[in-house]
Amino acid sequence: MEHVIHLTVNGTPISGRVRSDRRLVDFLREDLELTGTKEGCGEGECGACTILMNGVAVNSCLVLAVEADGSEILTVEGLARGGELDPLQKEFAEKGAVQCGYCTPGMLMSAKALLSRHPSPTEEQVREAIAGNLCRCTGYKKIVEAILAAGGRGRA
Repeated sequence: MEHVIHLTVNGTPISGRVRSDRRLVDFLREDLELTGTKEGCGEGECGACTILMNGVAVNSCLVLAVEADGSEILTVEGLARGGELDPLQKEFAEKGAVQCGYCTPGMLMSAKALLSRHPSPTEEQVREAIAGNLCRCTGYKKIVEAILAAGGRGRA
């Protein structure tokens, strides 16, 4: 069965037709061509598909597109504004928090949700916020440093 959904994605009102079983990650990547959101495991274990839905970090592989009807969605593509990178993106680049980059969009979105709740988080809060985001390339040190810096705690 198909449904018409209406949502706001990265500030733009969107309407689309989706099957009842279509996942939000597939709608974003395939229908809207927002491929920054990655699919890693498809089971909500890796966090690569993390987006913000109504300001809350969620695994888009676990959300049906019809469940997002009426929601405000922010993907990694929506972080930069007017050609200017978000402070989180800048800090990830400056601190070398990106290696292969596959986990980076999900990490950024989890961090964005954290910083919206706690503008100057502690290291413990950062580690807790990204606990659902797996990175196989790093020891998380630079990622944590970048998030702390974006929140102001990592700056000298």
